[in-house]
Amino acid sequence: MKPSQFRAWRKSMGYKQKEAAERLGLKKRMIQYYENGNRDGKPVEIPKSVRLACYALSQGIADFDGEKPTETSTLAE
Repeated sequence: MKPSQFRAWRKSMGYKQKEAAERLGLKKRMIQYYENGNRDGKPVEIPKSVRLACYALSQGIADFDGEKPTETSTLAE
């Protein structure tokens, strides 16, 4: 996943950076690094776990307890 694809995913989900960070279990600053593609001038790769979490969220899965997924519509907003 490239930085532009990550940003496009976030926007397609209607998330602000802060909300994307909360949904992914990250700090807002990491979202900014992933979208910029660098941190302090060094390239930043989006980890596979984050890429998979993005996919899960796009499919309506908010969490997984080891047995069944929790759908995003069942989360308390």
